[in-house]
Amino acid sequence: MLKLDTLSALVKKKKRIGRGGDRGGTSGRGHKGQRARTSGNAGIAFEGGQMPLIRRIPKRGFNNARFQGEVRVINLEQLNNSFESGATVNKEVLLEKGIIKGNRKISLKILGKGDLSKKLIVFADAFSEAAIAAIKNVGGEVHIIQES
Repeated sequence: MLKLDTLSALVKKKKRIGRGGDRGGTSGRGHKGQRARTSGNAGIAFEGGQMPLIRRIPKRGFNNARFQGEVRVINLEQLNNSFESGATVNKEVLLEKGIIKGNRKISLKILGKGDLSKKLIVFADAFSEAAIAAIKNVGGEVHIIQES
C-alpha cells in the first residue's frame, strides 16, 4: 500500500558544491584561490595573466582566397546538347539558360570532353586546345574574351 512516509524521490537531488555542509568549510574546493570561487575557473588558454602563447607567437602566411576568381567549366557535349547549330554561346546566354550559375564576374572555360556536331560561335575567357580544334573542325568560331 502506498503511504506518504514510504515514498521515494522521483529525481535524485544534485549536490550543490561550495555551500558548506557535511564536506567541511571549503566543500571540496580546497582553500582560497581562483578555482575556489563561484565563477572562478579560467579559460583554457588563460596563463595566469602572462601573455598567452597564442598571442606571443607571430602570425605568418597569406591567403589569396579573397582575390582569386571563380572559373566555370563547360564541356563540348554540354554545348552540343543545349544549343542549335549557328547559335552564339557566351556567359550571358549560359547564365540565362541555367547551364552555369553565379554572377557576371565569373570566368568561363570551354573544355574538349565529348563530341561537337553543331556549328557554334563561342565567346569564352579560355579554351583548351582540344576544344578549339573541335569547334573549328565543324566550322564554328572561337573568340577569347579579353579582360579589361
